[in-house]
Amino acid sequence: MLRALALLLLAAAPTWGSLEGDAAPLARGGGVIAVVTTSTDLKALVEAVGGERVAVESLAPPLHDPHAVEVTPGQLAKLKAAALLVRIGLDHEPWLARVRAAMNDARFVPGGPGDLDTSRGIELLQTETPRVKSERGVHVHGFGNPHYWLDPANAAPMTQTILDALTRLSPDGYRAFALNRARLLERLDAGLARWTAVLAPHRGARVVVVHDSWPYFARRFGLAVVATVEPAPGIPPSPSSLAALTARMKEAGVKLLITEPASNLSIANQVAARSGARLVTLIPSVGGDAEARDYPSLFEVNVRRLAQALGGAR
Repeated sequence: MLRALALLLLAAAPTWGSLEGDAAPLARGGGVIAVVTTSTDLKALVEAVGGERVAVESLAPPLHDPHAVEVTPGQLAKLKAAALLVRIGLDHEPWLARVRAAMNDARFVPGGPGDLDTSRGIELLQTETPRVKSERGVHVHGFGNPHYWLDPANAAPMTQTILDALTRLSPDGYRAFALNRARLLERLDAGLARWTAVLAPHRGARVVVVHDSWPYFARRFGLAVVATVEPAPGIPPSPSSLAALTARMKEAGVKLLITEPASNLSIANQVAARSGARLVTLIPSVGGDAEARDYPSLFEVNVRRLAQALGGAR
């Protein structure tokens, strides 16, 4: 399905060199495009589409607190020299406001010619959450849950956005970018069929998550997330809410607790011990585990771990 969409796009290649005004290409010729991303997942997708025509730097490491990303002077220099800043968007990068202030570069302001928000075109979940006005406020997913990259099917709109941006910068690279994208989507198509089959026996499984990272993944693979340990993203539960949660988990027969490498292990172990649920650590981003070396292998790792844990959670 994903590959078919990519091939259809390739067949209908536009004449990018004819664009004018604000939509005109920002760069021309066959040079390498310098791109900076706000996550390793976006870095992996830009590299998959751009191939040898891009050089990509991620400002954030694979595992990080969204409020504690420290951008180095060297990274700022790379951003200053970059043609494109690619970001998750929504409220996922509150630290980016400090970077923009330090840069003072109109290209990278929201909606600027060098700014690319890959959340556009995504069917967002949890959009009913009240919006957060302060960029330094609590990270509560105020514009919809921002972890949309954890549904592999969302690679199609994300890479379409990336392809369009790279083509504006390098019109002569369109065919290479589109072919690279088609190869990635073909690999993901095959993976989706395999991952869905592996998890099919566990459809409807009720799970609890420590951090609210997994609604897109759960929807794709048929899991039911019945509760989140953190009352708000990044906020630890109170003793009373922890007690109430574990009691509900016992009553509902929840057998699995999904944690992440950056989760508070002490709290996760308490929830598991009190509820009787099995712990499984899933990887939220490319590079968060040595096996999760690129975007498709991120799902290989998580599906395998989840299937093993669900198979043993009887």
